[in-house]
Amino acid sequence: MTTRSPGRPRDPAADEAIIAAAAELLIERGVGGAGIEQIAQRAKVAKVTVYRRWKSKHELLARAVESLREEIPDVESTHRSPGELPASIEELLPQWARLLTEPRFRDLTARLVGAGPDHPELLRAYWDHHVLPRKQRSTALLRSAMAAGVLPGDADPDMLADMMTGAILNLLLLRPNPADEDEVLDYLRRMFRQVGLLRTR
Repeated sequence: MTTRSPGRPRDPAADEAIIAAAAELLIERGVGGAGIEQIAQRAKVAKVTVYRRWKSKHELLARAVESLREEIPDVESTHRSPGELPASIEELLPQWARLLTEPRFRDLTARLVGAGPDHPELLRAYWDHHVLPRKQRSTALLRSAMAAGVLPGDADPDMLADMMTGAILNLLLLRPNPADEDEVLDYLRRMFRQVGLLRTR
């Protein structure tokens, strides 16, 4: 009896090229202009290479959105205890402000939010695979901060997470003129003070 040899291993470089191409096209053209054929052409791979890796265009685009979000460091990357959460936030504020002033994050957020009515599958895929797991990690961290006395014991971590997300969306989407880095830094600091994660100086 012979056994089949395993197929050719996936090429990480192809994965990265596909994800990068999907992100670029989503920002430039929106969901309608980021089809599998266009993504394959931008990534310089065959369409079948894309289909072998993702079940649908929406799953690929959701992964592409997350690939850009991964550039924004989270608090867990500082490896501090929950009681030192304010110090971790203060340390990361300049990096967050710098990244959030990049036009591609503003454009990407607008594309993603605007896709909702016509492409609910994209929002569903992004919510299930990326937003919800991140929110669960965030609320767990906030609960640890409550236990450490950083936040009041009667705080609502789910609501705090949603309030901060809403504030960021307001910053990125509703202002007619993009904020500069200093303005974003001030806005983020005020937001974290308001929810109790930074002390007023």
